[in-house]
Amino acid sequence: MVASKITSNKIAAVAKDVLLAPIYLYQGRKIKRDTVRLPEPNGERHGHVQLNVQLKNSTDTPKDESKQTLNLMIVGDSAAAGVGSETQQEALTGKLIPILVQQPAIHNHFDALNWSLQATTGHTSFDILRRLYILPAPSQPIDVMVLSVGVNDTTANVSPAKWQQQLEQIIAIAQRKFGVRTLIFSRLPQMAKMPALPVPLNGFIGAKANKLDQILQQVCAEHDGVTYMATDFPRMIAEHANGTPIDIAVMFASDGFHPSSLMYGYWAQQLSELIIQLLNPCSAELNS
Repeated sequence: MVASKITSNKIAAVAKDVLLAPIYLYQGRKIKRDTVRLPEPNGERHGHVQLNVQLKNSTDTPKDESKQTLNLMIVGDSAAAGVGSETQQEALTGKLIPILVQQPAIHNHFDALNWSLQATTGHTSFDILRRLYILPAPSQPIDVMVLSVGVNDTTANVSPAKWQQQLEQIIAIAQRKFGVRTLIFSRLPQMAKMPALPVPLNGFIGAKANKLDQILQQVCAEHDGVTYMATDFPRMIAEHANGTPIDIAVMFASDGFHPSSLMYGYWAQQLSELIIQLLNPCSAELNS
């Protein structure tokens, strides 16, 4: 009975999409024609931050030779590249680095932070895989690699099977070539809530994104050292609203599609919390 009901629901959903296909096509073409193309923000895409500078410069305090450099790489699409913000300082990476630098848990285990951003507007999982193949192997293993991917796979109608295959390949090359210790995939955004997508197209695109996101969760769960980051959009809204009603459009850039600098800030905060939680060896101290 349950299987029959699920099958009936799938048939009904397919029939609905077939009937609405002309509307989806019209709305998609209109969005492509009318949506403002926002540029990638200017700013640094790599850097080095020396931690514990006072201790390092002190002649009275012996240097802790056990501390190492934390190597961080952000990889992905336009969201990783910071589209929607004016500068890289207002984008994901620019918001993330200062938060990490301020964390005592980072200072306790590392004496420096090296970071780089490898992201381009429009990149799909295949583009990201190709980029990882082309990039030179790092001189030191990457401790944390963060990936933002999936929106362009959704709009490009990449099949679930191809999506899963390319995720598996990204994980393999990240761990083999880059020595990635902790690999974090951000969840696909809830595309149905994007102001740029009108009804009913938003529901259709949102359902496709959710399907790819479910596969992403499954792939992450099947690999050691790989974590799915369930970005908490309701928490962002609640923290910003502070008990008062707000228009969720403030979380999006002027194109109604990419994150605003405000959302990048909340995303960076949640990401920093996850990074600190995942960094070992002293997870108990890091989580205290």
